[in-house]
Amino acid sequence: MRAWLVLVPVVLVTVIGIPLQWLSVALKLPSRRWIPLVYHRLLLGMIGVRVRTVGEPASVRPLILVSNHASWLDIPVLGSRVPLGFIAKSEVAGWPGIGLLAKLQRTVFVDRGSRNATGKVNEAIAARLRDGDPVVLFAEGTSSDGNRVLPFRSALLGATRDAYGSGAPAGVQPLAIAYVGLDGVPLGRARRPMVAWYGDMDLAPHLFTILRRGGVDVEVHFAAPLTGPDRKALTTEAHRQSRAMLSRALSGRPA
Repeated sequence: MRAWLVLVPVVLVTVIGIPLQWLSVALKLPSRRWIPLVYHRLLLGMIGVRVRTVGEPASVRPLILVSNHASWLDIPVLGSRVPLGFIAKSEVAGWPGIGLLAKLQRTVFVDRGSRNATGKVNEAIAARLRDGDPVVLFAEGTSSDGNRVLPFRSALLGATRDAYGSGAPAGVQPLAIAYVGLDGVPLGRARRPMVAWYGDMDLAPHLFTILRRGGVDVEVHFAAPLTGPDRKALTTEAHRQSRAMLSRALSGRPA
């Protein structure tokens, strides 16, 4: 019953927000930046997701936020913090409903199997960075069970950073998303996959489970931005910091 009581207002807010955001994006209105911010905050409030932030997004621009990835909830969690754009695999664009919302979020879709699309993708990424908003890169290339940070792919970070072209390269800020509680009880290693969405899990059943339960506590930890020309060194350091922040958050140690 709770799932349906939550789903109805979520659908209502989504139906109202879609044409407003579509118009804002089409006309390049300032509202294209803050409508998703408001939408994600309303969405999390209705579902029952509480977000605690440690640190903050850097003010340096252009900026790439390099994050771990554990669940579809990562999108509204990060989207509720600051106006930003995402980089996602091209398959997401075709997902019913989700693809439309991703496009309205001004997501850049990357076809990793097509080299011919590289130029267009780089142009789209550069446009997002020039627009002044951070771009989120889930550098693992997939999602995990929320208990660890998978290796970051230097090729993904390198391509995203190089897309900006000439001038000062984009800054890189590591962050970690940690799901730390459920129903007011700390999540241990065994229960954390109840919130994480990964592997071959079907989206619809997992979505309804979260809607039915609610009460999710999540922490977002931001490190200081990194600079430097070596993409492999940047990737290694970003992974190290993201993994350290996740470990502290899951263990309850102070930042």
